[in-house]
Amino acid sequence: MIARIVNGLDRLTGCVIAVLRWLALPLVLLLFMQWPLREIVRGYSREANDLGQIIFALYVAVSVTAATRAGTHLAADALAQRYSARTRDLLKRIGALFGLVPWALFIIYASRQTVWSSIVGLEALPDTNNPGYYIIKGSLWLMALVILAQCIVDVVRPSCSGER
Repeated sequence: MIARIVNGLDRLTGCVIAVLRWLALPLVLLLFMQWPLREIVRGYSREANDLGQIIFALYVAVSVTAATRAGTHLAADALAQRYSARTRDLLKRIGALFGLVPWALFIIYASRQTVWSSIVGLEALPDTNNPGYYIIKGSLWLMALVILAQCIVDVVRPSCSGER
């Protein structure tokens, strides 16, 4: 039962990352289009910038967990490479449980009023009054939730493997 839940959470996290990683393409396009929009079209560059900020926030929200899943994030593993695989796995689970989980929960707790009021009020971007600032603020919770989901998978999965 627990293994099924953890596998489902792992698949859900993977799907969120797989979908949001494609935001890099429109982000690059919007960054590229700002100059022609401003100089040639003489309009819509601010809207392109606002949309780029929203897309960037969503992309970054899942990029930390994507790097963790791929094993490509920055890590101080020069010394840890000498450890056995079992010791490295134990350190990874301890780090997730006592480092990442409290941090992600703190982020959700500390930002609860700011993010919630922004989402409920459908807050607009301050400079242009274009809609979507609430998505940028909500991305903070998305980041914390995806990190929590990955931590649950990383901490529980080794104990689930013995149940199969």
